[in-house]
Amino acid sequence: MDKIQFQTALLDWYDQNKRILPWRDNPNPYHVWVSEIMLQQTRVEAVIPYFERFIKAVPTISDLATIEDDLLAKLWEGLGYYSRAKNLKKAAIQIVEKHNGKLPDNKQDLLSLSGIGPYTAGAISSIAFDKREAAMDGNVLRVFARLLANTRDLSNTQVRAAIQTQVEDVLPNTRNGDFTQALMEIGATVCIPNGSPHCEKCPFQEICKAALEGLTEQIPLKRKKIYRRLQNRTILILELDGQIYIEKRPDKGLLAGLYQFINLSGHLNEAELESRFPSAISIQKIDSAKHIFSHLEWHMFGYHIQLSKKMDDYILVDPEELVNTYSIPSAFQTYKDYILNKKGL
Repeated sequence: MDKIQFQTALLDWYDQNKRILPWRDNPNPYHVWVSEIMLQQTRVEAVIPYFERFIKAVPTISDLATIEDDLLAKLWEGLGYYSRAKNLKKAAIQIVEKHNGKLPDNKQDLLSLSGIGPYTAGAISSIAFDKREAAMDGNVLRVFARLLANTRDLSNTQVRAAIQTQVEDVLPNTRNGDFTQALMEIGATVCIPNGSPHCEKCPFQEICKAALEGLTEQIPLKRKKIYRRLQNRTILILELDGQIYIEKRPDKGLLAGLYQFINLSGHLNEAELESRFPSAISIQKIDSAKHIFSHLEWHMFGYHIQLSKKMDDYILVDPEELVNTYSIPSAFQTYKDYILNKKGL
C-alpha cells in the first residue's frame, strides 16, 4: 500500500466510523485546545460532559483568562491533574496579552504557551488549522508500532522520534485535521491498548506486520511496573450544627490550592482522635478508601466526628456548597459521597 492508498484507506475508514464528539461538531481552535487538554489521561466518554459544561461556563479565551481560580477548579473537579486547568488559564492570559486573544495557528507560538507541549501543539495545528503537523499521542505511537512490528520501547525518545518521522512521511496535503483524528480514533477504538485489538475492523489488516506476524499482544512493549509510595491518611468529616469543616491545601505540591476534608497523617484510632478533638460529641468510623496518584498511593481511614464547639482553623461550609462552590479532589470522593448521601443531596 503506497502513501496515497494509506491516506485514502484511513480517511475512508474515519468518514464511516468516527464518533460524534462535541469538539468535532465545531472544531474552532479554542474548543480543540480545551478538549485536547481534558483528554490527556482521561477517557473520551468521561470528558464529554466536562467539556460541554466548561464551554458553557467559559465560552471564550478572554473569559478563561479572567475566570476566578475557585470556579476554574470547580469546573475541573473530577478530571484530576489540576495543574492542567491552571496552565489553561495561564496560557489564556498569554494569548490575550501577546496574540490579541486568538490562539496562534503555528506550532512554535503554540509551544510558547503554558501547558502546551509538542503533542498538543501538533494536535491544535493539525485539527484546528489543518496544518501538516503530526500529533504523537499514545494511540498514534501504538498504531504505527504495530503497523511496522516495532518491538522497541516507545518511551525511548529516539524510538518516538523515528516513529514521528514515519508518521510525517504519510501526512496528506489536505484534510490534515481529519487525518490526525483518524489515527487517534483507530488507536482508541480498533488498535486498542488493553486486550486484543479488533484487527478485523482495521483498514490496514492486510499490511500490518504485527497482525501478520502474530505480535499484536507483544507490541507495544510493556513498561515495567511502577512502584508507588504508600501513605496512610485519616480523613475526618468534622461536623458542627449540620455544617462541615474543610480547608484549603497549600498553593504548591500535591493537589495544590484545592479544598479538602481535614485529614491527618497515619491511621489514627478513636482514642487519639478524642485527644485531638476534645469537643467531640461522637466519633463514628466510616468507610475506608484508596486513591492512586502517579507515584503515590493513599490508604485512607475515615471518621465522622460531631463537634460541640466551633474551630477557628478551618472553613465551615454547608453540604450544598460541596456540590456548587468548593472543588473537592476525587481522592476524597468516597467521603464527599458519604456526606451528600447522609444529607440527602
